[in-house]
Amino acid sequence: MPDLPFDDEHAPLYSLGQVAEMLQVQHAFLRRLDQHDVIRPSRSSGGQRRYSRHDIVIVQHVTRMAEEGMTLIAIRRILELERELVELRRELREAHARIRELRDPN
Repeated sequence: MPDLPFDDEHAPLYSLGQVAEMLQVQHAFLRRLDQHDVIRPSRSSGGQRRYSRHDIVIVQHVTRMAEEGMTLIAIRRILELERELVELRRELREAHARIRELRDPN
């Protein structure tokens, strides 16, 4: 049985209007996030923004930070640092696994 698009958290299934309604934010706020490179939703063949479930979770996170008074520039940097942290933690886990392999080759 093939995977369906809604099974993929990265599938761009939701329109700007749907996301705005879901998260109770203004359309302009979502457009501004895109303009400031805070989040980059996919585009439909007609050029309409399409958001994935993953994008929506990020927008929720961004909305909370904006409500706390952070600027979009600061939010974008925080998101960059969070992504770097995830990558560094992944690299550290891999390094620890490799060290364990070298210590005990059995």
